[in-house]
Amino acid sequence: MTLDKELIDMLACPRCRGAVAPLPADDGLACPACAVVYPVRDGIPVMLADQAVPEAQWSEGKANAQD
Repeated sequence: MTLDKELIDMLACPRCRGAVAPLPADDGLACPACAVVYPVRDGIPVMLADQAVPEAQWSEGKANAQD
């Protein structure tokens, strides 16, 4: 499911209030300033600071899921 660009434009990182960008697979929104990814579940961005995943862990999890 593709995330709506207007929705993404309204969202901000709850930690730094910076802009977020969708990942290529539309399964998360990345905050480059905080180096975290907020997951997208069932097409809904989970913009909670305690649900953020460090980018390195997110990448590792995706790599392990493909093994």
